[in-house]
Amino acid sequence: MKQVIVIIIIITTDKHKSIDAQLVGGSKDTGFTASQIYYLTHQILKLTSHLESHSKDYSSRRGLHKLLGRRKRLLIYLSAENAALYAQILKNLGIRGLKGRQGLS
Repeated sequence: MKQVIVIIIIITTDKHKSIDAQLVGGSKDTGFTASQIYYLTHQILKLTSHLESHSKDYSSRRGLHKLLGRRKRLLIYLSAENAALYAQILKNLGIRGLKGRQGLS
């Protein structure tokens, strides 16, 4: 049982390292809008995979909707402030752009 926990911890730290490597400009400033979007996307992917196996976990589903809303608000802000960075983040993360926003490809 302890070996499984250690493996999970190693995997999550590797994911955080890979997320840090993907950040635009190498900025690890967690207040930076792009950093927040990257970390929220990582959390969204984790919750999505959890909900695939636990479809009746409604509290996690609610948390997922809250994270999606927060990421959407950050993307709206970023598209208004810096369209080039917005387009680059969409491309790097492989997520859809917002309807009617610049930088959609």
